[in-house]
Amino acid sequence: MWVVPGGGVEVDDYINTPKTTGDVWYLVLEKALQREIREEVGLEIKDIKYLLDMAFIRPDGVPVIALSFYCNWKSAGVVLNEESESFAWVSFEEAKKYKLIEGILEEIEMVDKILKGEQNIAYKTC
Repeated sequence: MWVVPGGGVEVDDYINTPKTTGDVWYLVLEKALQREIREEVGLEIKDIKYLLDMAFIRPDGVPVIALSFYCNWKSAGVVLNEESESFAWVSFEEAKKYKLIEGILEEIEMVDKILKGEQNIAYKTC
């Protein structure tokens, strides 16, 4: 199945860097996302924007909160890591032809609408 790059925050994303203020690190999610994208597909990214969040419980009973973002890329030339077989740059319409993990097509559609100016915010609760 097809997925988009992503992963989790690791303590190394901030612990070995100077604190932003006395006791805290800012922009940890942004740094983790940049690392994950770099590790998985070899791209540098910019203009990171929040899309939505979701919660689910894994089959082993562990609760998960996943955050989705969208962004632009700074560097061209995808270089896949050893876990990936292939990649494709696709539009929302083209993405409909792929077997995607649950929810990804809907997220691609949200971003497509945002980029076309058809939707100002990604997710509305009411």
